[in-house]
Amino acid sequence: MEIAFTKMHGAGNDFVMIENLDGSIELTQEQVAFLCDRRFGIGGDGLILLNPKTLEDQDATMVYYNADGSRAEMCGNGARCFTSFALINKVGDGSTVSFQTDAGPMSSKAENGEFTINMTPVFDIRMNQEAETEHGTYAYHFMNTGVPHVISFSENIGAIDIKPEGRALRLHGHFQPNGANINFAEIQDSGVVKIRTYERGVEDETLACGTGVTAVALSANLTNSLPTPISVLVKGGDILKVDFDKQGDTISNITLTGPAKVIYQGKITL
Repeated sequence: MEIAFTKMHGAGNDFVMIENLDGSIELTQEQVAFLCDRRFGIGGDGLILLNPKTLEDQDATMVYYNADGSRAEMCGNGARCFTSFALINKVGDGSTVSFQTDAGPMSSKAENGEFTINMTPVFDIRMNQEAETEHGTYAYHFMNTGVPHVISFSENIGAIDIKPEGRALRLHGHFQPNGANINFAEIQDSGVVKIRTYERGVEDETLACGTGVTAVALSANLTNSLPTPISVLVKGGDILKVDFDKQGDTISNITLTGPAKVIYQGKITL
């Protein structure tokens, strides 16, 4: 089977994008893992299918897979790439796209080369928690911004040995059975928040994670009253912006804005 694909990235978080509007492509976990393999396949932090809509008031369905082939609820940077890819494939009204994900319905828009997605509601917020691993004791916050995230603030995230420390937290009993993405964050004097993320399914540090950026921004506001919109500097060097409304303890209308770019297109045989 020969499959046409587009390679894209959002702030360095890269994806294999496949147009599947006729619903004819069904991939196994092994096939997804092969396509995402950086040595033997195309390479990517994940794979995204542009599938047909499932509800009449939507334009399409976003199906997201981690690099190991496991299916995940959603991906913020992937959703921006999905928006661009959908518009390239004439899905939506030319600047906006509404779509379904495993985390729920989403909508997005393109404006001045940037893509803004309306995030799914945040839930399962657990602030001021603590976890111990063989690498030490970590103060953290937890929330689900489409996928589960742990947020741990530090004064120097550059000193963190993120692969072993992130993996130990990702597998901690507090977050089982599904695990969580692990974010180490540092609030700079300028108000910009630096972030490093260890992603489950990739099982390594990635250059950016949109849902992680969102979780870090929300945590920075809740713990340090950082005003919105909040700018977050990712490992890949881009700055993503998170905005939201907050009334009392209620957070709503969360948006994530940043780039999405085509790297190249091709065909591959499975």
